Amino acid sequence: MSQLLGDIAAILIGLSGIAVIIGVVLIKRGNRVWHPRVMLTATALAGLFLVFYLLKWGLYGTTRYVGPEEWRGAYYALLISHTFLAALNGPLVIWLIYNALKGRFNIHRAWARWTVPIWLYVAATGWIIDQVLARYGESAGGIRF
Repeated sequence: MSQLLGDIAAILIGLSGIAVIIGVVLIKRGNRVWHPRVMLTATALAGLFLVFYLLKWGLYGTTRYVGPEEWRGAYYALLISHTFLAALNGPLVIWLIYNALKGRFNIHRAWARWTVPIWLYVAATGWIIDQVLARYGESAGGIRF
């Protein structure tokens, strides 16, 4: 069940990243009707990801990397950058939505130039981390209900 919850979370964050790309393409084409709809869908998918990720973490604890030693440094560099940027991404997305709803599109656009690449990096690296841990992960334990 732990792996299933992890896979669902990875699929959700991956779909969120795809929705972000579609949203960017839409606004570049001037589509102001579908752009916010798709971006709010991306946000909802990211929110669902968080629910499934926290559910997995709460029920099964963390998973530690036990793969090849020569990959350990690269894996942890990826994990640390992913974790830091994921924590930063949430407030950035809230700031973008807030400014869009207030009609402050110059601020929204300026911050989106930073937020979109961060969001896409977090989505891609989250999927990679899930795949690595599916093959080279071991339960580190946690709270059991």
